[in-house]
Amino acid sequence: MNTLLIIQILVFIIATVSLIIISWQSLHNPSHHGFYRFFAFEYVVILIIINVPFWFLNLFSLLQIISWLFLVLSLFVVLSGFYILKKKGEYEKRDIKSANYEFEDTVNLVDTGIYKYIRHPMYSSLILLAVGALFKNITIIGVVLTILVIIFITLTAKIEERENITFFGSVYKDYMKKTKMFFPFLY
Repeated sequence: MNTLLIIQILVFIIATVSLIIISWQSLHNPSHHGFYRFFAFEYVVILIIINVPFWFLNLFSLLQIISWLFLVLSLFVVLSGFYILKKKGEYEKRDIKSANYEFEDTVNLVDTGIYKYIRHPMYSSLILLAVGALFKNITIIGVVLTILVIIFITLTAKIEERENITFFGSVYKDYMKKTKMFFPFLY
């Protein structure tokens, strides 16, 4: 076995164990959005790991430029989404036992900043990350992994929206009518 393959396997094992630890509560509850989010993260990790050898190859090729555009956009979307969620959401421990991360348990429905246009910027960023990683080296396996990321992110978002309707009520339903799920003006 070559050294790169050994490193890729070790990184995969470490990343998977870390994701399992972080997602432990969600993995015990398939009705929680975190259950499906785990698999989306796992497929992104695999996609990144298998494309590591191509990450900085031919930096100025068209595919690399497209890849970096998606990756930078992914970073912008996740940071702006996380920032506004922390700033406007006002965390409060919920009465019900939750498998959410602390920053997800917001008291206020956040509908400003990037949330004015899309309901799930952090999930959008995962899709953008997967597409950016795919463009590093487009293969059938990479395309399948990217499709799986999109499927599991969509499942995650739909389940989370049910949870949000339960918590926020009709206000969230109204918010859903005014915004797209992942990408402004598209979907």
